Amino acid sequence: MDWQPLIWNERVVAALVTAIVGGGVVAMGWFWTHALSRRRDLVLRRERINDMQRALLAEIRAHVVVLERQMKDSPYEHAMQRMLSEGYAPILPHDANDRIFRAVVGDAHMLPEATIDPVVRYYRLLTVRTALGQDVLRLITGDPDRATSMFLDYVAIESETLETGREAVNALAASLQGKAVPVNRTSADRSDQ
Repeated sequence: MDWQPLIWNERVVAALVTAIVGGGVVAMGWFWTHALSRRRDLVLRRERINDMQRALLAEIRAHVVVLERQMKDSPYEHAMQRMLSEGYAPILPHDANDRIFRAVVGDAHMLPEATIDPVVRYYRLLTVRTALGQDVLRLITGDPDRATSMFLDYVAIESETLETGREAVNALAASLQGKAVPVNRTSADRSDQ
């Protein structure tokens, strides 16, 4: 049997061309769908990052404003020292200023590198400050001198929290505007060079 007339039959050639063209179109469709899906995922990721940055910026900025007013309006450090030495328990703020951070902490790795450090330092100082405030209140009646000393540390941490909060606000605002913010390097990082 001669196969050549069967292979070069017009119907067979047409079916073969149709299969090749159809397969090519399907393959191009896969690549096109993949490219569009990747683009959509990238856009959604950018939106998520911007939303997280805006929310963190609002939360930190609100607390920074409160801290600025506290530091400016009341020279309470000396009055509080006197109150502590006399055995009075001060009312130290119990900050619940980390709700948004707690909600997004699992996705913090998505934030730009220049914003992660100041944001994490700010929230860490909030945690340390809260714990120190609780220790001050616990020690007032038993050891007022130590409570007074710890209260001075509390005020110093409050000042550092304010400064770190400002850094975080500046880093988040610059990142949202698309400006490059240099990453603050630690002394350990500088000594490695």
